[in-house]
Amino acid sequence: MNRLPKKTWFSLLAAGSIILFSSLSGCQSSEGKEEREKKAESAKAVEGAATVETAAVETFALQRGKLASALHIPGELVAYRDVDIYARVTGYIKKLNADVGSEVKQGQLLAQAEAPELNAQLASAESKLKAQEALSIASRANYARVAEAAKNLPGAVSKNDVDQALARQNADLAQLAAAKSAYREVADLRQYLQIRAPFDGIISARNASTGAYIGPAGKGSEFPLFVLTEQRRLRLVISVPEAYTGYVNTNDRVSFNVRAFPDRNFSGQVKREAGALDKKLRSERVEVDVQNDDRKLLPGMVAEVNVPLPTSNNALIVPKSAIINSSTGVFVIRVNQQKAEWVPIKRGLEADEKVEIFGALKEGDKLVTEATEEIRDGSPVSVK
Repeated sequence: MNRLPKKTWFSLLAAGSIILFSSLSGCQSSEGKEEREKKAESAKAVEGAATVETAAVETFALQRGKLASALHIPGELVAYRDVDIYARVTGYIKKLNADVGSEVKQGQLLAQAEAPELNAQLASAESKLKAQEALSIASRANYARVAEAAKNLPGAVSKNDVDQALARQNADLAQLAAAKSAYREVADLRQYLQIRAPFDGIISARNASTGAYIGPAGKGSEFPLFVLTEQRRLRLVISVPEAYTGYVNTNDRVSFNVRAFPDRNFSGQVKREAGALDKKLRSERVEVDVQNDDRKLLPGMVAEVNVPLPTSNNALIVPKSAIINSSTGVFVIRVNQQKAEWVPIKRGLEADEKVEIFGALKEGDKLVTEATEEIRDGSPVSVK
């Protein structure tokens, strides 16, 4: 193997050293540049943080108090009782004794109808009843005669004749009972030709005139003859939101107004509660009884109802503007050592732009009056 001269070895070694030194110098230069860039970015971030403006806020001292609160909800007045009156038998209106607006008493005759077919049925039933009564009388007499002969003249009348006479009598008695029932049925139907009021009230609608054809089904039954409503008492129907159902109780008094009498206050008493929530409205149906002796209030009127709500004498009260409703919850902002502190709360009753709140707060805490999400939790603030 040929050996390289010493001079050649020294030349190669020098060239390799130069290349290695150049590579190391390039790496050190690249790493230094990256480190300098990172330091510059950190310095900028620190400088930006130092230049964040301190929010100037107005605060108030949290205090305890009492809200004079009432629930304002719409309601509807409906008749205490109303009924659609239809004909029970087929016939014609002979005479009308009531019209729209008529005040009637229970049992009062509203209309008289006539039904010639029903009269014929009654006459037929009556004749069948009289005929059956005659047959029954004859069969009873026959049985009595046969039974007496069999008793007083042994052997003159066979036992079979006595049994047949008894069977005839019993059959005629059964036929007589059936005839009486048929007669009463037709006679009862004739009573329905007199259309009477089922209770005291006002005729609010009339859909038939003298001579009109009426009936329980088919033609003549499309609309009720009369609509009768009781208006001396009314029901005020309201839907109480779920959050307030615990504040409304039976026998509570409520007040309300109607558009027809804006300067007059009416009142009523809670009498019925549904005891369940409407699945769509998430509210409970409550009925208030209203005395309406002067009949100023009418069924169908819309009312603005004021339901008084009991409140605590020692509740924490804040203005509505001090509350933040964010996607993560409900908060107020407390100023603590010149920093904003978001405190989670629960809302209570509301009245006159003020709200009861419940949370980790105490009387005297400084809260931001106009709270917004721009004032972040932990950010510096200054009090105006």
